[in-house]
Amino acid sequence: MDVSFGEDELIVTLSDARRVAVPLDWFPRLRAATPAKRSNWRLIGRGIGIHWPELDEDISVKRLLAD
Repeated sequence: MDVSFGEDELIVTLSDARRVAVPLDWFPRLRAATPAKRSNWRLIGRGIGIHWPELDEDISVKRLLAD
């Protein structure tokens, strides 16, 4: 799994190679964060979610697929 950012989107690559892109407007903390803070993420729950410790942001993969 990987996380990257476009100009206005969060892009998550899943373990099966699918890519999910969602608008950064869905996540105001990520939208307002610096590139350095956005790049400081880690997987949580054996890959069921993504956590940004400096931003106190958690996003589940399930949420990305449901929206």
